[in-house]
This record gives sequence, C-alpha cells and structure tokens, in this order.
Amino acid sequence: MAYVDQQMSGNRIVAIIIVALIHVVVGYALVTGLAYSAISKVVERVTTVDIEEPPPPEEEPPPPEEVPDTAPPPPVAPPPPVNIAVAPPPIRTQPTIPPPAPPALVVPPAAPVAPPAPPPAPPPPPPPAFQPKAPTPRGNPGNWANANDYPSRALREEKEGVTRFRVEVDANGRVTSCNVTGSSGTPELDSTTCSLIQRRGRFNPATDGQGKPTSGSWASSVRWEIPE
Repeated sequence: MAYVDQQMSGNRIVAIIIVALIHVVVGYALVTGLAYSAISKVVERVTTVDIEEPPPPEEEPPPPEEVPDTAPPPPVAPPPPVNIAVAPPPIRTQPTIPPPAPPALVVPPAAPVAPPAPPPAPPPPPPPAFQPKAPTPRGNPGNWANANDYPSRALREEKEGVTRFRVEVDANGRVTSCNVTGSSGTPELDSTTCSLIQRRGRFNPATDGQGKPTSGSWASSVRWEIPE
C-alpha cells in the first residue's frame, strides 16, 4: 500500500505542476489579448486529467494447513493357537563309542651315512727293464783276510773273535770305504780286517734298473782263530 500511495502522490504533484503552468499561460493569454474561448478549451482539455489509480495488489492466498499424516493402524493378527501337550514324547539316547585310536607310526632310525670311499691307490710304477743288483765279490773273499794275516800282538795275547764289516764299492768295482758293524772285542783284529778288505777286495760293480754299473754296498764278516 505504501508503494501505491507514493505513486499517487507523485501523480498529484505532476498534476499540480501542470495546473500551475496552465494558469501562468492563461494569465499571459489574458494579458496579451488571446482569445478567451481558445484558452478555455485548452484549459478544459488540460484540466480534465484522468488519473487512474492502479488496482490494488492481489493478496497472496494463505498457505495450506498441514495435515498430519495419520497412517492406519497395522492389522492385529490373532495369536496362534497353543497346543499344550500333556506329556512330552520319550527321548532315546544312545551312547557314542569313540573310534579306536590309530596305531602308532614307528619311524625306523636313519641308516648311518657310509664314509666316503678312499681314493684309489696310485698305479704301481712300471717294472724296470733290469732288476738292480748289489756288487758281488770276484774270487774267494775268504782269502782276503785269514789266519795267515793274524796280527802279532793279538796272536801273542791269543785274542780271537769275529769282526763284521760293510764296504762301499764304486762303479768300477773298487772298495772306497770300510766300516766295522760288529766288533770282535779286539781293536787290532777289527782294524786289520778293514785294512785287508780295502787292499785285496775286488768286486763286480752293482747295476741299476737299466743294467748300468753304479755304486753299492756289500757286507760280510771275518772269523779270527789262532791255528793249532
């Protein structure tokens, strides 16, 4: 309603301003001697202003009233009939026999691990073309030292005994050394034995696997006895 009042007051002010202007024009026309009848017609046309008031705004319809949702009540089913038994049927129970236990599994002990086989023996060396041979005496070694060579001192003292010795023979069959391996108990008999063997001894030299002469050793003994 305030908007309508403001619009109507504005239109009235405009109309008042127009009316005032008309009056000014009429006065001027009277002064200037214009035709009164013409001015009157103009005044009538102008003064008759039809001011149409705008129609009042339509009132908004009131909001509809909220109607509560009233759902119909759920149907009520009648309670089921209850069968009342006079006595419950007898229950038969049967004892459950447990199954027999499975036999115990006996695991035999693991067999001991066999030790690794020893490595094969190396093959024997090929047999030599010739068998090695020790030196052998030439002639009768009994003649190299005997009773005829008896030391005089040992003979006077009547010393007897056996002297064991070992000689080294070179590749030419000559005796290079003599060592007493078993004493007779008399130094003169032992030293005489080695001296005679080194001077008189003759040997065939030893041979190796190829049949070539080589050095070797020979052992023997001399029995010293005083002749009767």
